[in-house]
Amino acid sequence: MRMKEISFRNSEEKIGIGKIVCVGRNYAKHAAELGNEVPKFPIIFIKPSSTVIFSGESVVHPDYSDDLHHEVELVILIGKDVKDADNISAEDAIYGYGVGLDMTLRDLQNQFKDKGEPWTLAKVFDTAAVLSNFVKKEEYNSELNEKIWLKVNGEIKQSSSLNNMVFNPVEIIKFISKRMTLEKGDLIMTGTPEGVSRVVPGDSIEAGIENIGELKTNIIHKNN
Repeated sequence: MRMKEISFRNSEEKIGIGKIVCVGRNYAKHAAELGNEVPKFPIIFIKPSSTVIFSGESVVHPDYSDDLHHEVELVILIGKDVKDADNISAEDAIYGYGVGLDMTLRDLQNQFKDKGEPWTLAKVFDTAAVLSNFVKKEEYNSELNEKIWLKVNGEIKQSSSLNNMVFNPVEIIKFISKRMTLEKGDLIMTGTPEGVSRVVPGDSIEAGIENIGELKTNIIHKNN
C-alpha cells in the first residue's frame, strides 16, 4: 500500500505519515461531559496511519457499533526526530498544523472502560482519522487562541478555543518524547473540546480551526 501523505496549503511538498499519537481528555469540559476527571498528565493512545482519510472522503460507519461520535482536534505534524525534548526542542519539532477528526465508537469505548480494557478498537478502524491539508509553521505559527469548531448537517456541535487545552503542544511533545521517539511525519492529535455527539449514515460533517484549516466528510454505510 502506498504511504499516505500530508499535503500543505500553498506548497507542493508532501510528507509521509508515520504513527498518529492521540491525546485523550485534553479539554476539561469534554472530560466532564463523559464523566471523567481532568487528567494530571496526558492520556495517550495511538492510531495507525491506515485509519487516515482526507477531507472530501467518507467515514464508513462500522456495522459492529451503534454510537459513532465525532471529535474535532488540532493536529500537530512533527518535522524532525525528537527524543527527551525540552521546551525549545519540542517547539522546534513542530513543522505544521492541521485539523483532524478522531472518530470514536463510544459504545465500544464505554464497554472497554467498564471492563478495564484498552480503548484500541473503539478508536482504530478504517476511516477513523479524517485530516485536512496542513499549514506550515513557517507560514502560520499558532498562538493557541484560535477558535475550533464542528458542524453536523450545518448545526454547530463543538465550539471552543485552543487555549482551553489542558496540555499545550509543547507540553504534549515533551511528555510523549520522554516515552517514545517522535519521528518526522508523526502526527499528534491533541484532544477534542466538549460537544461530541452521535453521527449516523447520511450525516455530513464540517470542521475547522481558525487560520489553520477546514475539512468536510460524510458518514456512509459499510456497503456503500
